[in-house]
Amino acid sequence: MNLKQKYLTDVVPALMKQYGYKSIMQVPRLEKIVLNMTAGKEVTNSKAIEEVLNELTQISGQKPFQTRAKKSNASWKLREGMAMGGKVTLRRDRMWDFLEKFINVAMPRIRDFRGANPKAFDGRGNYSFGVKEEIIFPEIEFDKIRRIKGLDVQIITSVNNDKEARSLLELIGMPFSKGEK
Repeated sequence: MNLKQKYLTDVVPALMKQYGYKSIMQVPRLEKIVLNMTAGKEVTNSKAIEEVLNELTQISGQKPFQTRAKKSNASWKLREGMAMGGKVTLRRDRMWDFLEKFINVAMPRIRDFRGANPKAFDGRGNYSFGVKEEIIFPEIEFDKIRRIKGLDVQIITSVNNDKEARSLLELIGMPFSKGEK
């Protein structure tokens, strides 16, 4: 059973019972997942930007679009309009496939992983976190990367409060660390 089927068969009825929803359309759902990666210190190197875009393509299974600097920053040797990295928005089946791969394959490979931070919700039901090393994904070959980069992940839900969004992610299988709810 994949994650989307689990959501439809197990999570939806559980959330309807837990929060007293009368219609399936009221049940919280995942709308999209946004992945963002930048070249960091190597932003002036065009090969580093290309590497970021290739890695995002491998991780997400979808071609990213290039992000560009909005403002110039002399300390980072950055000019307005320069390429900085890449961004991908995953929806529907690709979103579910990525989340399943992330929860079941990538998260267990994170060094010293004790669970996702339960306080990383934004107050509107969206969950954001950073991955320090992109090598936790099985598609990335360690020998072929020049420098380890991080990855930002945002999970956008249809609800406007953190309590229901956390319940949704917990029932889907997101391993939150034990601590404050």
